[in-house]
Amino acid sequence: MKPIDIANELGVSTSALRHYEAWGLVPKVERKENGYRIYTNEHVAYFKCIRAMNSGFGMSLVREIMPFIQSKQITEALWKVSEVQAKLFKDKKKAEQALKVLEQESVEVLNQLTRKKQFYSIGEAAEATGVPNSTLRHWEKEGLIEPKRDAENGYRLYTKNDLRKLLVIQTLQTAVYSLDIVREVLNEMDTHDLQAAIKITRESLMHLDYLVKEQLRGMSALFHLCEVVEGNK
Repeated sequence: MKPIDIANELGVSTSALRHYEAWGLVPKVERKENGYRIYTNEHVAYFKCIRAMNSGFGMSLVREIMPFIQSKQITEALWKVSEVQAKLFKDKKKAEQALKVLEQESVEVLNQLTRKKQFYSIGEAAEATGVPNSTLRHWEKEGLIEPKRDAENGYRLYTKNDLRKLLVIQTLQTAVYSLDIVREVLNEMDTHDLQAAIKITRESLMHLDYLVKEQLRGMSALFHLCEVVEGNK
């Protein structure tokens, strides 16, 4: 097939196809005597898979799994994809939890997460919210959260409001929002205006719903590519 025909079908430029080739995402392309590339049906399947998976999984994963496909290590590639899908499901559950906390159910939800204490150590906060200690320290360094300190030993002390903020930060970070937007939402929470925070959290859930559909589309193209590579089509 001609490069221009493939590019038009996928809605990309021919230079994009050459980039994919240069990155090693498709098998070696033979050339005619005049230097023109010879793309086969297998190449087309690769290109379609790359484009379909990019939206739901990102080019980083695509570049990671394509060498496995080319070497016919199909299951290795599929497990890499499965790991990303599992993370998306976990992100959705965390976003739903954060939305519950914001939508006036904070007492009930946080009581389920905590032991009804006034303050929580960094370890207890990490366990309650599912956020690693190292991430809590990083968010503190970025100015997203400022826990109190024990006057005697300097240990961090998190309140229930801090835990609520941690859940929201986790949700916004999952949706790939910038730190500036995260700070803006947290400031609105501090001024007791939660509507914007609720709106953004709902939008993040909608974004995750979009991603899971795009991932299904990408998996369909990946399944077809695997069939082509294994000679079943």
